[in-house]
Amino acid sequence: MTRIQGHSVVYPPGVKEISPDLSKDELIKRLKTLARFFQDMDQEEDKDPFDTLALYLADEFFLSHASKDVRLLVACCLADIFRVFAPEAPYKTGEELKNIFQFLTKQLRGLDNTEGPFWKRYFYLLENLAMVKSYNICMELEDSNEIFTELFRTFFAIINDKHSPKVKNFMLDVMCPLIMENDSVAQDLLDSILVNLIDPYKRDNPHAYNLCKELIKRTATALEPFLQGFFNNMLILGRTSESEVSGHLYELIYELNMVSNSVLLSVLPQLELKLKTNDESERLSVTRLLGKMFSDRESDLAVQNKPLWNCFLGRFNDVSAPIRIECTKYAQYFILHHHSLLPDIKERLKERLHDVDENVRHEAVSAIVAAAKTDITAVNDQLLQSIKERTLDKRWKIRKESTLGLAHIYKKAMNNPDLAYSDVLRITWIRDKILHLYYQQGLEDRLLVERIFTMTLVPYNLDTQDRMLKLYQLYSAIDEHSVKAVREMLKHQHHVRTLVHELVYLIKEGGTDDETLKIIGTKVIAIARCLPESSKAQEHMKKLSEILRGDTNICNHLDTLVSPGCSCKKADQSVKQIMMKIGNPKQVTPFYECVKTLLERIAPLMIDVPAVAALCKLVHDQIEGVGEDFEDVYPKDTVPNRGMKLLMALSATYPGAFRSEEAYGHLISLLRKEDTFVTELSLQIFTNAGKGIEDSHPQIASCLLPVLQSKAKLGTPREAKFAIQCVDAIISNKKRTIFDQIFEGLRRGLKPDAKNIQTALTSIGYLALLSSAQFMLPMKSLVAKFIVKEILMQDNGTPGRSKQLWCGDDDVPEETRVKVKAMKFLVRWLLGLRSNEQGSGTSTIRLLTTMIRNDGDLMEKDKVSPAEKSRLRLAAGCAMLKLAQEPCYADIITIDQFYVVALLINDECYQVRQRFAAKLQKGLLTLKLPLQYLSIFGLCAKDPIKDRKSFARQCIVKNISLRRDYLRQHSGASNRIVSILPEYVIPYVIHLLAHDPDLQSHKDINALNDIKECLWFSLEPLLTKNDSYNFAKKVVETIKQRKDATAPNDKEANKKLYSVCDMAYGLIMTKAGTFQLNDHSAEPKIPTNLYSKLSKGQKNTTIYLPKALQFKVHLEEKKSETEKLLESPQKGKKKVNKEAATSEEKKAVEKKKDENKKKGASSSNSNPQPAKKSVKVKKDDKSQVLTPHKQERTLRSPSKDQNATRTSKRLRSPSQDEAVDSKKLKLQNSPESTSKNVKLKSTQKDTKNKLLDKDAKSSKMSPSTPSKLDRKRKADHTTESKGTEGPAKKTKTSPRKTTRLSGKSNQQNKEDVAPSPSSSSTPTSPASSPRKPSPRKQSATKTQSPKKNVRNVRRAAPITVNGHGQSDGDDSNPTDDDPAPRRSRRNAALEKAIETVGRKTTRQESSAPTTRRQTRKKRV
Repeated sequence: MTRIQGHSVVYPPGVKEISPDLSKDELIKRLKTLARFFQDMDQEEDKDPFDTLALYLADEFFLSHASKDVRLLVACCLADIFRVFAPEAPYKTGEELKNIFQFLTKQLRGLDNTEGPFWKRYFYLLENLAMVKSYNICMELEDSNEIFTELFRTFFAIINDKHSPKVKNFMLDVMCPLIMENDSVAQDLLDSILVNLIDPYKRDNPHAYNLCKELIKRTATALEPFLQGFFNNMLILGRTSESEVSGHLYELIYELNMVSNSVLLSVLPQLELKLKTNDESERLSVTRLLGKMFSDRESDLAVQNKPLWNCFLGRFNDVSAPIRIECTKYAQYFILHHHSLLPDIKERLKERLHDVDENVRHEAVSAIVAAAKTDITAVNDQLLQSIKERTLDKRWKIRKESTLGLAHIYKKAMNNPDLAYSDVLRITWIRDKILHLYYQQGLEDRLLVERIFTMTLVPYNLDTQDRMLKLYQLYSAIDEHSVKAVREMLKHQHHVRTLVHELVYLIKEGGTDDETLKIIGTKVIAIARCLPESSKAQEHMKKLSEILRGDTNICNHLDTLVSPGCSCKKADQSVKQIMMKIGNPKQVTPFYECVKTLLERIAPLMIDVPAVAALCKLVHDQIEGVGEDFEDVYPKDTVPNRGMKLLMALSATYPGAFRSEEAYGHLISLLRKEDTFVTELSLQIFTNAGKGIEDSHPQIASCLLPVLQSKAKLGTPREAKFAIQCVDAIISNKKRTIFDQIFEGLRRGLKPDAKNIQTALTSIGYLALLSSAQFMLPMKSLVAKFIVKEILMQDNGTPGRSKQLWCGDDDVPEETRVKVKAMKFLVRWLLGLRSNEQGSGTSTIRLLTTMIRNDGDLMEKDKVSPAEKSRLRLAAGCAMLKLAQEPCYADIITIDQFYVVALLINDECYQVRQRFAAKLQKGLLTLKLPLQYLSIFGLCAKDPIKDRKSFARQCIVKNISLRRDYLRQHSGASNRIVSILPEYVIPYVIHLLAHDPDLQSHKDINALNDIKECLWFSLEPLLTKNDSYNFAKKVVETIKQRKDATAPNDKEANKKLYSVCDMAYGLIMTKAGTFQLNDHSAEPKIPTNLYSKLSKGQKNTTIYLPKALQFKVHLEEKKSETEKLLESPQKGKKKVNKEAATSEEKKAVEKKKDENKKKGASSSNSNPQPAKKSVKVKKDDKSQVLTPHKQERTLRSPSKDQNATRTSKRLRSPSQDEAVDSKKLKLQNSPESTSKNVKLKSTQKDTKNKLLDKDAKSSKMSPSTPSKLDRKRKADHTTESKGTEGPAKKTKTSPRKTTRLSGKSNQQNKEDVAPSPSSSSTPTSPASSPRKPSPRKQSATKTQSPKKNVRNVRRAAPITVNGHGQSDGDDSNPTDDDPAPRRSRRNAALEKAIETVGRKTTRQESSAPTTRRQTRKKRV
């Protein structure tokens, strides 16, 4: 019998003795019987006999038995013993209990295998221990912590997804009492729990993580003090700990807050202190923790702990960028989950969107975009607008993130059928904003827009019908700027596609000669410029060209890709095949990315023949009114019109896609519509896409030709224009015959009053342009006899009562429209000729210049209203710009004619200035207009309309950039650098401003101030680097050593030129700033037609600017020159050698200088007053004596009041067109003003007479050589006797017959001009007849003429010289009472000049002099 501790072991009935001598099988058999007995035994039964058996089963033999089955059966028996003997266990010593419970814990490890044969016994063991709470006995043991820690770790280790909730609950039932009923929780036990909340345990065993969370939830109250103590020691006291979770404090806090935030009520306030610590890494960790805690979906921590929330918000402005980034990361969760916190977060996000650190801005953009992609309704409009602003960030990665984010937001919202329509409308601006980014300078931005357009706005992977409908809807909804961006995008893609097509063609030809290789290299460079980082892209394109030479397969695929008839499906396949050959998409290289970008630009993934046919049908249905309604439409346009514009844009870039019978059929149907807009665009589409239609679709061509002929004869002028162009583009076999039929049909009905005269002029004009050789002979007579004589020279209308300077297009009279068409006819005729052999160009240019000079009233019959005049002079100016783009005509435009055209930029009518500037810019951007015309924009500096001034500056900047890029990209352009380099515009600017009619004298301060502003307006965009300053300085210095080639002997004209040079030189030197100015090595090439060289040995060092306008650099130069003069001996004295050998010679020289100085001082002190007076008299005398040439310049010499309002009078805004300055008219006509002027003139006359007497006396002393005063006296005598000696002799610089500052009849001027001294009438001061306002301002002027048969001719106010009135330079006799013969002579001369248009002009006629006054455009 088995004995234990001296007592015999008593076995239950039916249970045999269990001894170590038994075999394994027998032992298991008997233990099963015993286990069954204990399992069935209740606590109420007598258990005392089995005390020894309980002790025996706890023997080391059973606890450490090799058989797993034996150990499991023993464990089940022990668990039942604890149940039966509860609450007192039969084991008394702690060692026994420790061994038993450690044994039981080890047996519980068998729970991990739920499919094992003994799973039920393991489950029974767990259930028994949980029900009885057997482990609670260990609380009194010293080693209880070790037992519990092992138990907890065992449970967390064995838990898995195959365990049922019942198993998990039993585990919790075992563990929870050990925490809740225990007096303390040791750190090891706490670690065994908390370690499951952190990585990698959390990640590796999520079931343990869930079990741990449930355990903490059930025991939160009991754990709180122990957790508080743990965190206090670690966070506040900073004590070190060997705990394995001590390095994960903030992660633990977050997880505990997620599980049960009540356990951290006393811990969270400590985090506020940590947020303010100086340790950046610790602040970052706390910020990350609180961001996660506050942003959780179910978290209400921000409401419960407001101080901590406010402290966290302060970290958005932390000095550390990583901390600001960390705060910004969680903004999206606040937006999505906590709408109540949005006001606080929104302001912080806006600040971070403008953060100085680009990574912070990028994170802020990402946060808002992520929130909007998740739920667009959660993001308000202000945040979306903030993203819109970041699309213009200076950093590319932020612009890219913002733009792509907006695109994804738009795509997700558009594809969400559950989204409310109001929310859809909130984001419709996104498509416009994305397309507007195509205007950015960076190539990366434009490529990104192209990618978004293909991938997001109109996904290329949609079906053809859906894709075209999507494209049509988008094009109908976007604004005008976006429409232009789409057109530009298609145009650029077409350009790249054309370059690649040419490269592939050259490679397939297989040419290896140097010329072919050079052309291939040029194409490679051109393609590389269309890709990002062109220098690197150039190397990649060279590599690609080498691959194309060696791999025929890739070359064929690329050729298919750029062929006109490539379908979208083929394009997609070709792109994939090429990319597979180029490289591995998993290992992306710069070369791979470059080729991918190129293929994205050239692959026609959206447009092909079936797509265009489908689009034509959609547009046709919309025009017919049977198409589906579009909800979102641009309000300023219609869906049919937008459809036609879309087809027009596609026809220019994908002409091959229109070559189908279905598409042509829809277009012919549209041609027959009555809507002119539809028919005009249909004609243009045929022009772009109808090439070869005679051969490919002869039936379509036979139907199209009658329609084109009808439009050319009976359509509107625009329809006629496009019809002629269409015939020229698509017809080749019968073109000449068709043109003859159209011409003869139109010529027979040409009459000035014909109903379709505008259409006829347009059609014939384009026939002359496109087929000039065919119609050369009949055109000459048509121009001379009909266009000039019967249209341009006839004024059959009567001017209306309206004095407005502009009117709407619909209000323009028919006669004016015809005249405009006639001028366009002349231009097209000349452009077709492209030659001035017969002088037609010279005559036409003279006619157009006369039209501008006469304010649009060619014949000066005063039968044209101001609004019509504005239209006519604008048309003439635009015609001149068009002719100037042709080299043969640009060369024959004289300088004076150029200045007449240039002054249109300062026209009094706002619309004329606006449209003329737009035409000028258009011609300059094509590089067809000469560089000289860029100087015209400098006159815009004083434009009163801010937008016009800003536009002019943008034009200058754009032209400079364009020309510099052209020189950089075209090495061959260096031969024409004088005509392309923008810095060479400086000579033209200086010459233009020096001949500004407002600059009457080189001492006119007000006019020079205006010129100063115009100069800097032109120079500032040019002077961007050191070389620019040096070159500009050299140009100005070179011009200063030249003279005006247009007036080489005119001293005043050259002085004005030099004063402008001084002004430019001072501006350059003053504005240079930090730039280092040196002498430019190369000698600039100055235009010889503007400047001629000075005489040999002559050097110009004088400063011609008035002292009030001189710059510091001028004063310094004067000072240095004065010092040199003082250092050198005076004239007429012997030169003294500076290197005198003896000191006696030096002393003698110094003594002599002192004596000379003393003599000069004594002479000046003896009689100082007369000397000053003499100087003053001399100066006055110089200012009073004027030559006829100077008289002409002073015709517009403004008074102080006029100079003060110079700008407002020269240029007027639309609102100022009807304003009349009545105050100045009243003041000018007042009696006080008249009396003051009379006194002033009489005083001037007395002073002049005294000067003449004095000069006469002095002239007797030196009769041999005439002095300056003699010449002045002679000029004065000639001027004063002008009234009796007849008209002044006309010179090259004689004043105009009519001026535009005043409006007077001839009779009035005769009364105003003072008679000569020999006249018997009493001299009348000119001031008594004040200057009258212009007829444009005051219509009553016409009725002031005493004779009805005298035509009102606008004339300048009389100019007084020495108190006498001066004639305005008219070639008529002032005493002539009947001006009719003079009028007849003028008209006859004008008609003779005009008749020369269309016939050969003699050399004398082409070089007829024009006065400076004649080149001046009216500036009110």
